[in-house]
Amino acid sequence: MHEDYPRYHERLQALTAKLAKELRGPMSAFAQLNGAATAAGVLSTKTKQLIALGIGITVRCDGCIAYHVHDALRAGATKQEILETIGIAILMGGGPAVVYGCEALEALDQFEAAGLPSQNRE
Repeated sequence: MHEDYPRYHERLQALTAKLAKELRGPMSAFAQLNGAATAAGVLSTKTKQLIALGIGITVRCDGCIAYHVHDALRAGATKQEILETIGIAILMGGGPAVVYGCEALEALDQFEAAGLPSQNRE
């Protein structure tokens, strides 16, 4: 659990870049998979980021929360959409998802306070 999600997100990006230099093949493949999986298709990129956030909450992944709250906001997700995603994660993940849902809410509040723009503010 992290005190400063925007800073944590930046740190993870730096660490991921470092790992990509050291482990080119698998990290390049992962980057391609990420790009292909989150590209708009029948589902929008925003919807895919919200799905990824819900999964990140249920598997209790702090880094996933940092990345996918950030990326969902950048894709235009509203606070209410993220809150409803947290609700579905709680449905699917029970008590532990409540704890990590709280972390996702904290990440959302911190990214908004840091000025990360959303396309669809309510």
